[in-house]
Amino acid sequence: MKSDLIKWVDENGEKFLRKIGIRKGYTVLDFGCGRGHYTIPISKVVGNIGIVYALDKNKSALSELKKIIAKEEIKNIELINNIKDSSLGDKSVDVVLCYDVLHYMKSSDRKVIYKDIRRVLREKTLFSVYPKHCKGNLPSGELADVSIEAVTEEIENAGFVLAKKFQSKLLHDGSFEEGFILNFRKGG
Repeated sequence: MKSDLIKWVDENGEKFLRKIGIRKGYTVLDFGCGRGHYTIPISKVVGNIGIVYALDKNKSALSELKKIIAKEEIKNIELINNIKDSSLGDKSVDVVLCYDVLHYMKSSDRKVIYKDIRRVLREKTLFSVYPKHCKGNLPSGELADVSIEAVTEEIENAGFVLAKKFQSKLLHDGSFEEGFILNFRKGG
C-alpha cells in the first residue's frame, strides 16, 4: 500500500492528471483534498505559474497537508476549508477535481456544491468527478443506492455536460484501483 502511494505521488499521479486534462499554468480546485494525494501531483503538473486550492472541511487532514507542503517547500498550494469563504472568485478556476467525496454529502448538499463549482469554474472548463462508493462500486454513504448513471444525470441537471467517461487506474485510500472518471464541461 505505501509503495502505491509513493509511486502515485512521485510519478503515476502526474500522468493521470495530465490524461484527464490538467495542464501547466492552470488554476485547480481539489475539492475534498484530504491529505493531498491528488493535491501534491497537481501542484507539480501546474508548475510554479499555476495554483492549487486544496479544500477540505476536515481541519486535521488540512493540517497534515500543511506539514507536507512546508517540508517539501511547495509554494503553489493554498489551503481552504470552505468554498464560499475562500479567495475563489467567480470564474477563477480551470479545473475542479471532486474525487471520492460525493458519498459524504446528501443530495441537497451536492446540489449546493455543484452550484458553487459552476460559479468558480471558467467557461467550458473541466469538472472531473470520481464517484466512488456508488451502487456497484463498494456502495457507501449517500451514494450507496445511486448508480453512476444517476450521478451523471444529477451533475448534468446542475448545468454541466458530460464530455467524457472513462475507466482508469487511480489512487483510492493509498492503493491503486480501476475506477470510472466522469469529465464534465460547464454548460452554457
